[in-house]
Amino acid sequence: MSFHGMWAELLPVGRSSASGGYRRFAWTGADAECRAWFREQAESRGLAYEADRNGNQWAWLGDPAAGDAVVTGSHLDSVPDGGAFDGPLGVVSSFAALDELRARGARFTKPLAVVNFGDEEGARFGLACVGSRLTAGHLTVEQAHRLTDADGVTLPKAMEAAGYDPEAIGPDPERLARIGAFVELHVEQGRALDLTGDAVGVAGAIWPHGRWRFDFRGEANHAGTTRLVDRHDPMLSYAETVLAARREAALAGAVATFGKIAVEPNGVNAIPSLVRGWLDSRAADQPTLDTVVTGIEKAAREYAAAHGVDLDVVRESFTPVVEFDHALRDELARILGTGGGDGRDREIRVPVLGTGAGHDAGILSGSIPTAMLFVRNPTGVSHSPAEFAAEDDCVAGVRALADVLEGLACT
Repeated sequence: MSFHGMWAELLPVGRSSASGGYRRFAWTGADAECRAWFREQAESRGLAYEADRNGNQWAWLGDPAAGDAVVTGSHLDSVPDGGAFDGPLGVVSSFAALDELRARGARFTKPLAVVNFGDEEGARFGLACVGSRLTAGHLTVEQAHRLTDADGVTLPKAMEAAGYDPEAIGPDPERLARIGAFVELHVEQGRALDLTGDAVGVAGAIWPHGRWRFDFRGEANHAGTTRLVDRHDPMLSYAETVLAARREAALAGAVATFGKIAVEPNGVNAIPSLVRGWLDSRAADQPTLDTVVTGIEKAAREYAAAHGVDLDVVRESFTPVVEFDHALRDELARILGTGGGDGRDREIRVPVLGTGAGHDAGILSGSIPTAMLFVRNPTGVSHSPAEFAAEDDCVAGVRALADVLEGLACT
């Protein structure tokens, strides 16, 4: 099946008719449909299909036990009302690149696999890259078993309901030891390629980033009868902290966003007793990120004290700066810059980009050599139904990935 055919098949799965965005959350019906699609693609190509202990899906060409395998892929889940390209473009392009290599008559000298990592976005359980974190040992079994969604369903219960064994999850060093390189193709989450005029780029590093939960605890009371001077309203402290986050990020050349909020008792005519907000912050380096988050917390505590509100700050997740394997990154740039492995005579400018978005490739980078390719996003919009990549650029991404895989797995 062609790239266009695969894309058309996957496009309706988990799409909201109301928003036009996607709700492909881990271990739900939409996720099951995506997993079934992946397995069908694998088996229709004669690839050996397997789902590992952590729910990640693999499609193998060649014997995995031979070692030094070249792996490509991404994820199929989404953020709430996310776009079509974030994750799926990498998986669809991986199968399409394999088809391209077979059409070229490429002779594989290493095992090749396409992977779909589970629960990359963390939309349901609040932690990103669960499948790859478990595999790499960055998330313990005990921590994973404590993950709970908004309805109180635990990760083990969700996995069990989907037909997977939650007692089997955990580190998978033997699997990682068989992989010589992992290359993830992804739509760019920004406009760097649009500004340079390039269809495809190579990732240089992932900014350090994390998520912090701010719990502002005040006093519930009647919104119509409580004097302003008698209120202990946590919403005021939260609102001022949102503005402080924008200010601190702008001063440091970083980014910071309060994108999720929970309010109790959440009544129109009630002063809240609790406002819980989640901060996402990212910067080009660790000292800058530390400065931003420290500044936001300092401001939040000052606002809380001024309004007679208590504040707890909890860091829920953190990923340090990820420098992709320099040798592999340079090899990707060399392959693409010299016309790839198909013998075509052309020269390509290959920009190397930093990114503020986290990826499975970043999680795995401490265990195996990893690299990434980005496909141009003309608007820079991501995690939104407006996310977009032009058809010609998607095709260019497939060809670039095929060149890279040929250079790595067919030499």
